[in-house]
Amino acid sequence: MDGKLPACVIDVGTGYTKLGFAANKEPQFIIPSAIAIKETAKVGEQSSRRLAKGVEDLDFYIGDEAFNATGYAVKYPVRHGLVEDWDLMERFLEQCIFKYLRAEPEDHYFLLTEPPLNTPENREYTAEIMFESFNVPGLYIAVQAVLALAASWASRSVSDRTLTGIVIDSGDGVTHVIPVAEGYVIGSCIKHIPIAGRNITYFIQSLLREREIGIPPEQSLETAKAIKEKYCYICPDIAKEFAKYDSDPGKWMKKYEGVNAVTKQPFSVDVGYERFLGPEIFFHPEFSNPDFNVPLSQIVDDVIQNCPIDVRRPLYNNIVLSGGSTMFKDFGRRLQRDIKKTVDARLKLSETLGGGRLTPKPIDVQVVSHHMQRYAVWFGGSMLASTPEFYTVCHTKEQYEEYGPSICRHNPVFGTMT
Repeated sequence: MDGKLPACVIDVGTGYTKLGFAANKEPQFIIPSAIAIKETAKVGEQSSRRLAKGVEDLDFYIGDEAFNATGYAVKYPVRHGLVEDWDLMERFLEQCIFKYLRAEPEDHYFLLTEPPLNTPENREYTAEIMFESFNVPGLYIAVQAVLALAASWASRSVSDRTLTGIVIDSGDGVTHVIPVAEGYVIGSCIKHIPIAGRNITYFIQSLLREREIGIPPEQSLETAKAIKEKYCYICPDIAKEFAKYDSDPGKWMKKYEGVNAVTKQPFSVDVGYERFLGPEIFFHPEFSNPDFNVPLSQIVDDVIQNCPIDVRRPLYNNIVLSGGSTMFKDFGRRLQRDIKKTVDARLKLSETLGGGRLTPKPIDVQVVSHHMQRYAVWFGGSMLASTPEFYTVCHTKEQYEEYGPSICRHNPVFGTMT
């Protein structure tokens, strides 16, 4: 839209919040979704303990500053993708807009994200905050999975762009497998997996603890996280990988160098099997969680089989990765191979049960990796908010004042976005 300032795109996640303006390739700010506030020592209801009299109400920090503030209580307004404390969420958004984006909310349209199966009440609360506290002219609350699908268009030609596919969204706290058909999430088929980036970090930490000495106890978690981000990858065959390390450890072992935060003495860690065992829990979850033993590839196949029969082939053909925990080297290749094996085994079984008379048509399994995977949700939002159509599907301030927050219960779906 000519003459309009670019829309603000805010993706609030469990671990990190991504902030920026539409049409940019990367978010301008990535900050922890944490807020530090002052609390009184009184026992009682949480909201009444907060000091909220006049100027003191503005005395809080968000993001990295929250962890450095002394004498403040650090809180997380979002848990497992859902907002738990709306009072803190409003304060958090206040500083996101004014302090980080340096934007005047009355001049910008806003695109916010929501997790799958977000309740209509949550959407209404979000609309109330944005329209009444910040007086924004327009708001669009987008489902994260649809934005991740749109982000995968970066690696496709215009003719191949589609809003039908499976999104595997794996962040810090949770992994979701979400089927989307023509821009609509098939809510009844969504699967939630209790394995994500944090679990991999804990698993690597426990492996290091059993073997390595010299790691400062208070730094063992951040050491495990640094090793995960720097050295880990997905291997095609775990038995061959063990043999490879055993035959030539000098070639495959890495050394991580760190500094003790207290004594300032350097320490080093030998990184061996952790490099491939950490992310392997996506495909062998029983390594870290004995109560959950279904591999990711099997879950993706189950989700697609639960979907209506006419969308199954397009779903197999467009499996999109999203989130930081899908960034491991060869993650997409291993997932595609394992899903293909599962599908081929089922086709073979149906052919056998049909007495050889039925020859099912082979299914094309395609896992889409792209360079914007880490910020896929934010990047998808940035792309969509930069199109002229975005301003036609937004809920406006006038609509909100006429009909109330209930207008935001349902979003118009983008049509043919190019």
